[in-house]
Amino acid sequence: MNKDIISGKWSQLKGKAQAKWGDLTDDDFKVAEGNAEYLSGRLQERYGWAKDRAESEVREFQKDLSKDYPDHH
Repeated sequence: MNKDIISGKWSQLKGKAQAKWGDLTDDDFKVAEGNAEYLSGRLQERYGWAKDRAESEVREFQKDLSKDYPDHH
């Protein structure tokens, strides 16, 4: 999983992530600080998703972000 986009632009992206996954708390996002693996784990816990689904959600989020930030692959 490519973490560059999420970790490199976390302060700008946090709002988009909060809009997408409203069940995550401000504390979840503060602790995550752009860590895709942590974010995936929190999605599993909050939404009751399997690991594969949570990782897929984070990958799709990153894929969408790569359109906004094409210099990070």
